[in-house]
Amino acid sequence: MIDIKLIRENRELVKENIKKKFQDKKLPLVDEVYELDKECREAKQEGDKLRALKNEKSALIGSLMREGKRDEAEKIKAEVSDYGNKILALENKEEELSKKIKEDMMVIPNIMDDSVPVGEDDSKNVENKKYGEPVVPDFEIPYHADICEKLCGLDKESAGRTSGNGFYYLIGDIARLHSAMLSYARDFMIDRGFTYAIPPFMIRSDVVTGVMSFEEMDAMMYKIEGEDLYLIGTSEHSMIGKFKDQIIKEDELPIAMTSYSPCFRKEVGAHGLEERGLYRVHQFEKQEMVVLCKSEEGMDWYNKMWQYTVDFFRSLDVPVRTLECCSGDLADLKVKSCDVEAWSPRQKKYFEVGSCSILGDAQARRLGIRMKTEEGNKYVTTLNNTVLATPRGLIAVLENNYNEDGSVNIPEALRPYMGGKAKIEIK
Repeated sequence: MIDIKLIRENRELVKENIKKKFQDKKLPLVDEVYELDKECREAKQEGDKLRALKNEKSALIGSLMREGKRDEAEKIKAEVSDYGNKILALENKEEELSKKIKEDMMVIPNIMDDSVPVGEDDSKNVENKKYGEPVVPDFEIPYHADICEKLCGLDKESAGRTSGNGFYYLIGDIARLHSAMLSYARDFMIDRGFTYAIPPFMIRSDVVTGVMSFEEMDAMMYKIEGEDLYLIGTSEHSMIGKFKDQIIKEDELPIAMTSYSPCFRKEVGAHGLEERGLYRVHQFEKQEMVVLCKSEEGMDWYNKMWQYTVDFFRSLDVPVRTLECCSGDLADLKVKSCDVEAWSPRQKKYFEVGSCSILGDAQARRLGIRMKTEEGNKYVTTLNNTVLATPRGLIAVLENNYNEDGSVNIPEALRPYMGGKAKIEIK
């Protein structure tokens, strides 16, 4: 949610930002908020004047009664009562206007950074840089589900019986490799100074709407029937929510945390679910990083955070590239975002394994997260980034370490988490 001062002082900037995101249907909201805000402030000013008059008149009643001027006192009592009714009406009007303003403001997108490329959808995202040499071996690499099944590591048929499409059983060394990657991701971030956390896996609706747009919420979140609780789609949701309505001391910033959680997503939309594979599923696990900092430190943290994900995958011998998200592919709360994509030697192309975002003070405004400074309380800047989301990350490791005989080499960094095992072989 942007600062309403932007709409009061620079409506055209807000409108231009909406146009760059190809969301012209939201343009009328800017003028609507401007007029509603003007009306709301006028109601408040009128209410303040009437309160002052009411207090002034109320102070006269006692002295008039003591002086025996009963009729005059009763007349002023009637005036005070009338002021009270008008004040109540203005307060109700102010409350209704404020509610409508907030509803509109929650839909108006955040102001993007000037460096964000303009484009309608993800086809216009821009490659930044490649890390590592993408290799295509001289033998065929099977589909990742086939690799797992030959290694007795995947059972989607049983998961279909227990849970339906979009779920899976990981078994044996494949399950162990999956867990090893998460453990390594945890330690990788702890070694870089992040504090480890395991958050709640369910959050209330006021936290959900604080961390994401309504469109994202409807497309992603599973609601617990009969309760004001949602299953998290990423631990960022509950990690940012941890600081809801808190005032943080300036010297406590930055706060850098890395969190583990299972994640649950409807995956509603054009992409659909994979019948056989593990790329797009309803349930996965994730190691996340979340940072709260001062606004002037935001971009430095942004660049450090996506680089950590690059370094993580390169330590597993997986070639990656970074992709700058264009305006039309940028979620409404985000100021700037980039994806980290891993090389798929089977498909001979890159695929997304992580996403890094800076959101300015949008989440902080929605959730009331501020820092205490000598000049007063200010909203903090929030950032989030994927260290590892798996089994998608598992696919990258399997494909880039697959051998012609069907075995899979275990990257050296993961071997301590696999009991020293160097290879997964067909039994």
